[in-house]
Amino acid sequence: MKKQLTILFLFLSVVTFAQEATASLARIDSLLNHLNEHDKFMGSLCIMQGDEVVFKQAYGYSEATKGIRANGGTKYKIGSITKTFTAAMIMQLVDEKKILLTTKLSKFFPKIENADKITIEQLLYQRTGIRDYTTADATLTDVLGKPNMKELIFKKIENYPSTFEPNSKHENSNSNYYVLGLIIEKATKKSYAENLKIRITDKLGLKNTYYTSEKKDVTKRESYSYTFNGEYWDQIDERNNDLDFSSGGIISTPEDLTQFIRALFKGNLVSPASFELMKTLKETYGMALIRFPFGERKFFGHNGRIEGFEATMGYYQQDDMTISFISNGVNYSQNDIMLGILSIYYKSPYRFPVFETLNPEKIKDYVGTYASTDITLKVKIFEKNGELYAQATGQPEFPLTYASEDLFYFQAGGIEMDFSKEGFVLKQGQKKFNFTKE
Repeated sequence: MKKQLTILFLFLSVVTFAQEATASLARIDSLLNHLNEHDKFMGSLCIMQGDEVVFKQAYGYSEATKGIRANGGTKYKIGSITKTFTAAMIMQLVDEKKILLTTKLSKFFPKIENADKITIEQLLYQRTGIRDYTTADATLTDVLGKPNMKELIFKKIENYPSTFEPNSKHENSNSNYYVLGLIIEKATKKSYAENLKIRITDKLGLKNTYYTSEKKDVTKRESYSYTFNGEYWDQIDERNNDLDFSSGGIISTPEDLTQFIRALFKGNLVSPASFELMKTLKETYGMALIRFPFGERKFFGHNGRIEGFEATMGYYQQDDMTISFISNGVNYSQNDIMLGILSIYYKSPYRFPVFETLNPEKIKDYVGTYASTDITLKVKIFEKNGELYAQATGQPEFPLTYASEDLFYFQAGGIEMDFSKEGFVLKQGQKKFNFTKE
């Protein structure tokens, strides 16, 4: 009888856990629908728990002007997440002994300044001093539409003076990963697109991830990106993918990205030794891997931004949890959206944002300096660009999000501020502090 009771309790606990998980996923869906309905976001999210996709949903439009809605197969540009694919292919070449991490850039491109000092490893870690071509010439108008665009961009990179001594510091430069893509092509005598297909997408069965030099093809469910102009989503002009190439030109879906980053961690793409190097951080940057904190959890992944697309992928090894999120239209902080998604997923307190415009006269009622007898700290409340901000003594300013009458919050800090005529009550965790207006 005791054994039967144990089994029964175990069964009930599993059912309860499953119900809680389902409720969390439903609330994530509600959040993204809420943001989409208020014209704050369009895009797609995928979450994997272990090797199971537990959430996959798209919101908004892939082609807004024609009313074509996005779905699970809609493909988006992923910007700098491309770099992680490029790094993985370079490390495969290292595993195959076709190149070494100590190989000098001069072996492939001797005319780049300091090429005899720069190594493949330094390119991967972005510690080269090679100037970023996208900031050096943001428009690149002199190469647009040219059939040899890649060669012309490389010629620019080749002629830049170095910005610092190789390996003296980390500095993001798209030129590093553009050059790495050209090295992949030289070392294999195959195009970057072919290498991506053979080395990653075919291996993992990723059917919606590829590189192309062609213009957007809506018949393949490739999405446009948008900015919200106050009335409707306005389409952003697309860039030719060869402008961004191996530093930012890949097209993919959140589901494919989750499978890709998890496969890296599971040892399905590069050797354990190579992957250990990839995730070893130098000045917060690995080999196209970054660490994202969420409370005590540390996700590894990367993010990207191109045109109106913003993308994030991350993997948390302890939970075997993978998440990828791509927006093709965002009128709200993507970081705050991710914070909301993860808060709900991990059952942390989270309040849906309220999108109401505060009356400018009402804002004036809150502005001022507040002091507390509960804590030796003063808080300044002030207006900035029509929004309410707070700043405690000796600390950075932070925005206050309107929740309801006289109630504001700062989600990232877990702070609530409930105002009255005399002051406000600040709540953080289980603690409460009374502040009075001076």
